[in-house]
Amino acid sequence: MKKYLSRAAVAAIVVALGSEAMATEWNVSLWGKRRAFTEHVEKLAELVSAKTNGEFTLNISYGGLSKNKENLDGISIGAFEMAQFCAGYHRDKNPSITVLELPFLGVASLEQEIALSMAVYQHPATQDDLARWNATLLMPSPLPQYNIVGVGDAPASLADFAGLTVRATGGIGAAMETVGAVPTSMSASEVRQAMDSGVVKAVSFAPHAHMSFGTIENGKWWTTNLNPGTVNCPVVVNTDALEDLSDAHREALMSSVDEALAHYVDNYNNKTMAAWGPALEERGIVQVTFSDAEIDAFKAAAAAPAAEAWIKDNTARGLPAQDLYDLVTGMIANGS
Repeated sequence: MKKYLSRAAVAAIVVALGSEAMATEWNVSLWGKRRAFTEHVEKLAELVSAKTNGEFTLNISYGGLSKNKENLDGISIGAFEMAQFCAGYHRDKNPSITVLELPFLGVASLEQEIALSMAVYQHPATQDDLARWNATLLMPSPLPQYNIVGVGDAPASLADFAGLTVRATGGIGAAMETVGAVPTSMSASEVRQAMDSGVVKAVSFAPHAHMSFGTIENGKWWTTNLNPGTVNCPVVVNTDALEDLSDAHREALMSSVDEALAHYVDNYNNKTMAAWGPALEERGIVQVTFSDAEIDAFKAAAAAPAAEAWIKDNTARGLPAQDLYDLVTGMIANGS
């Protein structure tokens, strides 16, 4: 005897198949573990899922999809749809955004770091630069000024950095060279082992990373006011994947960026920084503060030469380097 599905059953199957066809899953490549540095991505995933009733999901992977220094390459070939990376990991691949890593720019807050980053990300030259990797810049990962945790004797003056091996990338590394340090570029996940084995004697990080990657577990001292700069670590999406989204899903993603960043800033300012001081005190880490005169001399030696070299080198690449630099420094001068 033939069996026929009821109209209700057929309708249910059609709805189920339709829902399945509409569902979108993106893979997101991060590294390390969930921490202050990734809270905006976690929040973004939560918001996008809520706005689309679970039809658009971001599957976040901490190191399972790619090495952090290869995330931009993975985006370029569509190995995953979203990723985070730091400009200083591969300056030749993303020279336009390295303007934000120049030393001693004088950025005063995470909110200002967001404004500067978004202005640079929206510059046509920056968009063209990242388009070479089929990447669209979505949002920054704003970080405070870096400072250094080290082992051995605490420096009494900047002269004591001479010969010291320091994990420092981008403009921070260039700045440290001006006081005689020996900068070494490595990913965050490699730092603890390098510190334990003596490959580096000190590490330049933002507070959350010092806690997340364990430098304070064997560190003996920390600089309170070196503040040579920060790194710029954008979240990018594969441009083809972004264009392939439905209008509703694209709107859900793009409209969630501001709220995700606001969550990130609130978490960093009110949780991470609240935990930082007690973490140092519990471990008996000596806090090293340099005189205003030394910091001024450090800035004078590092800032202008680094900016001049950056402008010269990137103008030669065909970038409007002076325009990008003027954009950033002009916004800072105006308190933007």
